Amino acid sequence: MILAVCVLLTAACGSEKAIKKGDQYAAVMEYYEAAKEYKKGYRKISPKERAQRAEVAWKMGECYRKSYNAVMAVGAYQNAVRYGYPDSTAMRYLADAQLVKGDYKAAQKSYEAYLEKAPDDRMALIGLESAKQSAEWKKNPTRYIVKKSKELNGQRSDYCPAYVGEDTTMIVTTSTRKEATGDELSSITGQKSADMFLTKRDEKGKWQKTEKIESDINGEFEDGACAFTPDGKIMYFTRCAIDEQYPRYATIFKSNRSDASWTKPEQVVNARDTLSAYAHPAVSPCGEWLYFTSNMPGGHGGLDIWRLYIGQSRAMEGVLENLGKGINTEGDEQFPAFGPKKEIFFSSNGYPGMGGLDIYSATLMNDTIWEIKNIGAPVNSNGDDFGITFAPGLYRGFFSSNRGDARGWDHIYSFMLPETVHTLHGWIYEKDGYELPDGVIYMIGNDGTNTSFGVMKDGSYSVRVTPGVEYVMLGTCKGYLNTMQELKTTLDEGEQSYQIDFVLASAAKPVLIDNIFYEYNKATLTASSTAALDELVKLLELNSNVTIELSAHCDNRGGESYNQRLSQARAESVVKYLVEKGIEQERLTAVGYGEGTPKTVTKKMTEQYTFLKEGDVLTEQFIKSLNKEEQELCHQLNRRTEFQVLRTTYRLYE
Repeated sequence: MILAVCVLLTAACGSEKAIKKGDQYAAVMEYYEAAKEYKKGYRKISPKERAQRAEVAWKMGECYRKSYNAVMAVGAYQNAVRYGYPDSTAMRYLADAQLVKGDYKAAQKSYEAYLEKAPDDRMALIGLESAKQSAEWKKNPTRYIVKKSKELNGQRSDYCPAYVGEDTTMIVTTSTRKEATGDELSSITGQKSADMFLTKRDEKGKWQKTEKIESDINGEFEDGACAFTPDGKIMYFTRCAIDEQYPRYATIFKSNRSDASWTKPEQVVNARDTLSAYAHPAVSPCGEWLYFTSNMPGGHGGLDIWRLYIGQSRAMEGVLENLGKGINTEGDEQFPAFGPKKEIFFSSNGYPGMGGLDIYSATLMNDTIWEIKNIGAPVNSNGDDFGITFAPGLYRGFFSSNRGDARGWDHIYSFMLPETVHTLHGWIYEKDGYELPDGVIYMIGNDGTNTSFGVMKDGSYSVRVTPGVEYVMLGTCKGYLNTMQELKTTLDEGEQSYQIDFVLASAAKPVLIDNIFYEYNKATLTASSTAALDELVKLLELNSNVTIELSAHCDNRGGESYNQRLSQARAESVVKYLVEKGIEQERLTAVGYGEGTPKTVTKKMTEQYTFLKEGDVLTEQFIKSLNKEEQELCHQLNRRTEFQVLRTTYRLYE
C-alpha cells in the first residue's frame, strides 16, 4: 500500500514537472518543445484525473495548432473534449484540425456540435461552410496544373518562393534543410532555423543546385519569407529572433544588393508595440508600397494585411494603412503577393476554404469594394497553402503547401494556368456579292483594346480575343458603307470560338433591302418588315454623312400607271418609317420605279437561282420564256425595295 502511494506521488510529481516545463516553453512560443513536455505529463496523469487530463490535452492541442501540425492537433483536442474540457473552443479547434486533415465529415459534425453552444461564431460558421463545400471543390478543380517541385525542395521544410524582381532565372526560397546555419533544432518548429537559399536557372531553363545565400541576411535566427523590388535590388524579409526567456515576434528587415552579395540588414517596420508581429513582406508593382502581415492594434481580427509607404514622396513618408474589412477578416490574412493584373493574392483562414490557409485573389472593383475569390483546387488543398509568387505577367509560378505531410512540413509546388484561347473569326463581303479583300476591321474593347487589322485575300479574318471582354467592331472597305458589330466574350474555360461576319452595302450601286413586305396591293408595311427597316436605321445612323434614294419596284403584272403609283407610295412608306425613327428627312429621297427597272441578275444570284445567268435582265419578254415556277420567282425578284447612296458628304463640312 505504501509502495503504491509512493508510485502515485512520483507519477504526480513527474507530470507536474513536465507540465510546468511545457508552460515555460509555451510562454516563449517554443511550441515544439512545449508539446513534447505536455505529452510526457499527459501520459503520467491517471485517466481518473479527467479535469487535469483535459487541461493538458488542450495545452498540447494548442501547441500543435500554433505549429501547424493538424494531425497531432486532432488527437490532442479529441482527448480534451473526451475528458470534458470546459471551454467549448476545444470543439471548434478540433473541427478546424479535422478540416485541415481533410476529414470533412468529421469536421462538419464537430462544427455543428460547437455551433449549438456558440451559434453566432462567424469563424465556426465559415468552417462549417468550408467542410460542406470542400468535397465539391475537389470534384470540380480549376484548370491550374500543380506539380511538386523536385528542384526547389530539400530534406526538410521549403517554402515562400520569390522571384528576384522581374528576373525569372533566379528564385529565393526559405528552407530548414541541413545546410541552414547552425546545428541545433528550433524549439518552435523542431527543425533547424530557416535560412534563405538561391536557385538559378541555366540557359536551357533547368533549375540548378540550390545554395544558401552567404550573407548577413542569414544568421542564427529564423530568416526568410522574402520579397524583392521590381528591379531586384532590394530584398525585404522576415526575421524571427529566438529568446529563451521572452517571446520574440517576427520583424521585417531589408538588404540592398551589391554585386553578388547583400548588405547588412536594417529593420524596416518600427513596431508600435513589442507584442506585435510584422512578417511576410511584398512589394507593390509600382515599388512604392510594402505590403505585410501584422497583428498590431487597429486590425480586424488575428493577422491582417497592412501596407507601408516606401516611395520617394516625403509627404507620404511613414504612412501606414490597414487594407480594411474588404480583405481582412476575424481570421488570419497572410502572405500577400501580386498577380499579373496587379491583383492581390493572399492566404487566409477567414473565408470559406478547403482547410487551413487557402490562397485567394482580391481585385479592387472601386475605391472600397474588393472582389475576393478562392482560387480553388488543385492550388488549394485541405492543408496550408501560402506564399505564392508569379512570373511577371503570367499565371504561373510557385507556392508553398504542407499538404499530405504528416509532420506538417512545407514543400514548394509549381503551378501553371493553361492559356484560355478565345478566337473571333469571320468574313467581310458585299451585301449582294462576294468577299472584300481590301476590308479593314477596327476593334475597341472595354479592357483597353484599340486596334485594327486587314482581312485575308478571301475576305476572312481571325483574331485572338480576351475572355470576359465587351468589344465594339467596325467593318470598313473603300466604296462601301461601314457596318458595326458587337461581341461579349464569355468567361468559360478552355477554347472558345466566335464568328461574326461583316456584310457591307455598296456606296456605288443599288442595295437590296431583304424582308420588306407590304399588304396586298397596298403601300402599308407589314409588321414583319420592322427588323429589316430597323437594321437600315442603324446603318444610316452609323454612316451619318450619306444621303440615299429609297426605291420601290413592281413586277410587270397590272397596269403600268397603277404599278408606278403603288411603287411610289411604297417607297414613301419606307421613308416615313425611317423619319419616325429619327433619320433626317433631307437625307432620304423616295422614288417609285413601277415595272420600269427590272432586276439585273448578279453572279451571287445565280448560286441560288441556277436557271439564271449573270447579266440576265428580268424583262417581261425574258420572263415569258420561262416555265410557270421560274416566272413566279422572277416576279418576286422584280418586286423589291432598294436603296442607293446619292452623296457621302452630308453635313460633312459644317
